[in-house]
Amino acid sequence: MRTTLLPFSATFILFISLLFLSCKSTDTSQAPAVTDSVNTNTANLEGAWKLSGNNGPETVMLVQDGFITIAVYDEAAKEFGGTYGGTYTLQNDQLNFTYEFNTFDKALVGKTVTANYKLANGSWQLSGADQRLSGKWEKVDERNSNSPLAGTWRITGRERDGEMQTIQPAARKTYKVLSSTRFQWIAFNSETGDFSGTGGGTYTAQNGKYTEHIEFFSRDSSRVGMQLSFDFRKENGKWHHSGMSSTGKPINEVWQRISVK
Repeated sequence: MRTTLLPFSATFILFISLLFLSCKSTDTSQAPAVTDSVNTNTANLEGAWKLSGNNGPETVMLVQDGFITIAVYDEAAKEFGGTYGGTYTLQNDQLNFTYEFNTFDKALVGKTVTANYKLANGSWQLSGADQRLSGKWEKVDERNSNSPLAGTWRITGRERDGEMQTIQPAARKTYKVLSSTRFQWIAFNSETGDFSGTGGGTYTAQNGKYTEHIEFFSRDSSRVGMQLSFDFRKENGKWHHSGMSSTGKPINEVWQRISVK
C-alpha cells in the first residue's frame, strides 16, 4: 500500500485547526455551567421566606422574577411595621440588592447593598448588608400549591367609566408580588422614594377564582382579617382581575409580569 505524505505546511495547518476545534469544544462545554449555577440559585430563591429567630413582629420576604419585597407586621395586633423591596442580582456568593422603596428609610431608595448569602436545607443566610435584610430566612413550604399566578406583576390597565385605560410604565409603580401561597401589593415611586401603600397575606387561585386573606394593610388596619374573592383569568400572558375591592367598589384590572419566563 502506498502512503501519501502531506507537506509539512499542510500538516501544521491541519494540526492547528484540530487544536482550535478541540479548545472551542472545551470552552463551550464549560460556559453553561456558570450560567446554570446562577439560574439554579435564582430558582431556589423564588418563593416565600420568613425571618427566623425574631421575637417581634412577623417578617415575610417574597422573591419572584428578580424582585424582592419584605413586609414587617403583627397580624394579631393589626399593626403594620413597614416594608421595603427592589431588584436583585446574584454574583458568585453575593447578592446585590437595589432598593426601589423603603418605608423605614426613604434615603436608601436607589442605592445598592451587597450581602453574602448561603443556601442550605431550606434556609437562606444573609449577612453583611442592611441589618433588616441580614439574618437567617426559612423557606415557607408551598409544595402543595400550584398557583398559576406566582410572579411579580405590574398593573397595565384599569377600567374607569366603563373604559379600560392603559397604564404606561413609569417611576410611579403598582406591583403585586405573588409566591405560590402569599401575596403583597405595593404602590411606590422608585425615583422619588415616595410610598403610597401596601397590603398582603395569603391567597388561593383556582377554577377562575382568586381569593385573598389580608394579614396586613398599611392604610387601614380594619381591613386585616378580611377575605376578598375575585374572578381571574390569564390571557396572552396577562392577568385579568375583577370583582369588588375592600371598600366595596367594583374593580377591573389587567396585570403583566415584569419578567416573562
